[in-house]
Amino acid sequence: MGFKKLDDLRERLKPILLRRTRESVRLELPPRTVEIVRIPPTDEQKTLHDAHMKTVAQIVRKPYLTEMDLLRLRMALLMCRMAADSTFLVDKQKPGWSTKLERLGEIFDDIAAEPDRKVLLFSEWTTMLDLIEPLLKKRKLAFVRLDGSVPQKKRQALVSQFQSDEGTRVFLTTNAGSSGLNLQAANTVINVDLPWNPAVLEQRIARAHRMGQTRTVCVFVLVTEDTLEESLLTTLSAKRELAMAALDPDSQVADVDVRTQADDIKAKLEVLLGSKPEAPVDETVKETASRATANDRLAEAGSSFLRAAFDLVGEIAGGHGAGRHEAALEELRATLDVKVVPEEHGKRRLSIAIPSREALSGLMRGLARLLAGESGDDVPRTEAPTKISSGLRQGTRSLN
Repeated sequence: MGFKKLDDLRERLKPILLRRTRESVRLELPPRTVEIVRIPPTDEQKTLHDAHMKTVAQIVRKPYLTEMDLLRLRMALLMCRMAADSTFLVDKQKPGWSTKLERLGEIFDDIAAEPDRKVLLFSEWTTMLDLIEPLLKKRKLAFVRLDGSVPQKKRQALVSQFQSDEGTRVFLTTNAGSSGLNLQAANTVINVDLPWNPAVLEQRIARAHRMGQTRTVCVFVLVTEDTLEESLLTTLSAKRELAMAALDPDSQVADVDVRTQADDIKAKLEVLLGSKPEAPVDETVKETASRATANDRLAEAGSSFLRAAFDLVGEIAGGHGAGRHEAALEELRATLDVKVVPEEHGKRRLSIAIPSREALSGLMRGLARLLAGESGDDVPRTEAPTKISSGLRQGTRSLN
């Protein structure tokens, strides 16, 4: 149903939980700067990304999500994130289109011009690291690489080389290097792409911004505009706030609602797709909308009443002179405009706009002839008033 009494939870944890966050020891650490680098995608990246986002949108509109839907959903979202890096990650078609690689080349040019700068670079995908390596080789920037394929016994040697060798300028890694490593030699952290978990993002930065660091740490977060990555920033922030509600002793949040897995995914996807939560409706606006709805119902009921009356007259008008009467009725029925008009003191009046004086006169003459006995042979004169009365009662019930 949800998390309740989080304030009581924090109070119970207080005597036994010791949290030392980077914020609480910030005086012992050098400052760090974070720059979000927004990069416009190529047309090819945008087309590929939007095609998979259409799949996401189709699944979200379903009333419920099956296991197969969830698998398709995760795959489509994965393709969107990959397309934000490079089209090559998605379709494996060379040369691949990527504005991120172009921007990384510019960053590497700046780094090459500063001999004392060392870089820690993270990407979610080893294929992206494969595309980045030629950029470093072109600029003659020595690097080491650690990903999931590197055996544990060889990892420490890579870390030691980066830490001690001044010529090794860049440390390439996936999330395999986001925890458990001391890489204080780096004073620049580049996040080529974003993880789903905000803790992973913080752990990446903490490899360089940690005890023993003596220089200011510059953090770059590369985000491709108009893609899933841009909305992912909001999702990471929301997840972090939820974690803080349970663990931060200074938090004021007491309750957090939890919905089903499908509803939770849909809500997150709505944020990812760019929708915004609706603001509370002003009571005056709500009252005005309610009054307008009531007026619409009254106008519709009035129209139903008139249609019932005209249908009755049309039935009685069959026979002698039927064509002439029917033409007048059809003209009047097609052009009538029924509205609810407000009057003084809050009263309302049902207003019926007649198309022309001639049409009304023609209708009146037809009714007069009907009541005088000129109706068709199939409707005797004595039945005409009865049918009119019955029809008007039916229309009145509709109006009520």
